[in-house]
Amino acid sequence: MDSRLQRYKFAWRAFMVANFGLGAYIFTMAKVKDGGSKSEKHVEAPLPVITSEPETTLLEEPEIAPTTPIAELVKVRERIPEDQQRELFEWILEEKRKVKPRDRDEKRRIDEEKSILKQFIRAESIPSL
Repeated sequence: MDSRLQRYKFAWRAFMVANFGLGAYIFTMAKVKDGGSKSEKHVEAPLPVITSEPETTLLEEPEIAPTTPIAELVKVRERIPEDQQRELFEWILEEKRKVKPRDRDEKRRIDEEKSILKQFIRAESIPSL
């Protein structure tokens, strides 16, 4: 039995090194998919285009077109009745209860949102937005 271990010592070592390498590769790929890599967050700004125009145009003030806001038609929607709003708040509260927080900050934020929803549900009248 001991002679087999001695005979295949090199194979065992190669097998273990390959497993560790594969494990390291899997863990680094998981970080890249989660957005842990800084190279994904770095986005380069486009380079400015350099033109060979005379210097006199650089000294002139560019003409600025007047920007007037264009009024868009806003659709006025009917107000949602309070009982339907309460049902919606209750549904949102139930969905918030199903969420599994990842850390303490997220749990605190979810608890705050749930307390606000409970205040809206218990209130006599729901404020309009």
